[in-house]
Amino acid sequence: MILPFLAELTGNLHIGLAALGSAIAVGLIGYAASAAVGRNPGAATKILVQAILSTAFAEGIVFFAIFLAKGQ
Repeated sequence: MILPFLAELTGNLHIGLAALGSAIAVGLIGYAASAAVGRNPGAATKILVQAILSTAFAEGIVFFAIFLAKGQ
């Protein structure tokens, strides 16, 4: 009786931790990008492109976690 509950809790837990890690990563990326633009405003376009790509990769982790949970 407790084993299915623990299995479901574990699946939900790893999705929550992936979402938390992704949110922290997006915040750090935004902070670093704004600091870099503050230091070198001429490179804002290149920094923006790199920040958007990095944010997309960080958010992709959550989709992998959700996919793995649905596969179980």
